Amino acid sequence: MAAAFVFIFITVCLDMLALGVIVPVLPSLVVELEHGDFARAASMTGVFGFAWALMQFVFSPVQGVLSDRYGRRPVVLLSNFGLGVDYIVMAVAPSLSWLFVGRLVSGITSASFSTATAYIADCTPPEKRAARFGMLGAAFGLGFVLGPALGGFLGHISLRLPFWAAGTLSLLNAAYGLVVLPESLPKEKRSKVSFAKANPFGSVELLYKTPGLLVLTAASFLYFLAHESLPSVFVLYTQYRYHWGERTIGIALAIVGLTSAAVAALLVGRTVARIGERGALLLGLLSGGSAFALFGLAPTTLLFMMAIPIDALFGLVSPAMQALMSARIGADAQGQLQGALSSMRGVTGMIGPILFTQIFARSIDGRVGIPGAPFLLAAAFVFAAFVIVVGNRRSDKVRA
Repeated sequence: MAAAFVFIFITVCLDMLALGVIVPVLPSLVVELEHGDFARAASMTGVFGFAWALMQFVFSPVQGVLSDRYGRRPVVLLSNFGLGVDYIVMAVAPSLSWLFVGRLVSGITSASFSTATAYIADCTPPEKRAARFGMLGAAFGLGFVLGPALGGFLGHISLRLPFWAAGTLSLLNAAYGLVVLPESLPKEKRSKVSFAKANPFGSVELLYKTPGLLVLTAASFLYFLAHESLPSVFVLYTQYRYHWGERTIGIALAIVGLTSAAVAALLVGRTVARIGERGALLLGLLSGGSAFALFGLAPTTLLFMMAIPIDALFGLVSPAMQALMSARIGADAQGQLQGALSSMRGVTGMIGPILFTQIFARSIDGRVGIPGAPFLLAAAFVFAAFVIVVGNRRSDKVRA
């Protein structure tokens, strides 16, 4: 299954790379399609982000349930193929309406991360899942570093070129998967399709009815929500407080991506082997909460940058959490679990940007005077998750 894991690693990396490629140019393309109206373009960019997260919320559990019924391979390959075609549609979009439709489809098809995670759970023993999930996190971080850089370079040539590049990468990935990707879920372990399971609200039933998952779900929600603070206000905050330019912001984001990828690839497995999944989870939450507090309180660029390596240890949380949760679910529901979690992340993706940007706006308008308030709130969320996990010491039965 080594080749299969390599493919899943590449899938996640290319998905994030393709997504990151369009990040630097999507707002500019919206401005172009709005005939230079920056105010209207800014408003529509926010709508695009909300709509993309909404599609993740709705369709992640659908993909998860379909993968439990028909296998992981067809869902992953169809998602890659659909994503590739969608990026090409956006590359030739003649109007904002067509671009918006493209973003909706992108939100649907890029929900394959949950299926990729379920694939890893299928073919990895429970005691080794955290390390494998950590490698997926490294793929995510690598794509995050390379995507925006490539998109910025291609965007200087043409605003449409990054979309063509993203589409090409996704289609090549789908073709590669047709050759090397075997099915990971045997037919005898597959479940029936159920609307209640595919429904994003119905899928939550799995999270509160399975022993041990409710507490971890609450902690996951707070983790996901706190994580939204970085993409929501990082650029605005550093420009306002430290007067950073685009070059400094780009360097800082690259450091964030590289340190996160290093932790995911090099430290997750070693940390879990030494202190277990729960210990790694608590260490990650403690580090993340401390880093967010430092982000919000740092009076200088140097102190802010010193918090980035601490924040990288926040990357221990997701693989450890995934390992703990997947070990409590049978093989026939791994897709449903990952879909439910991705759907929940879609909810925080809708809440977070509005919450943190509005708090930042209020914090600099003279009434509060604490520009780091969004990060301090994120720190409070993470420390609350830490307390929840510490307070739940019950050991639940692990399922094969």
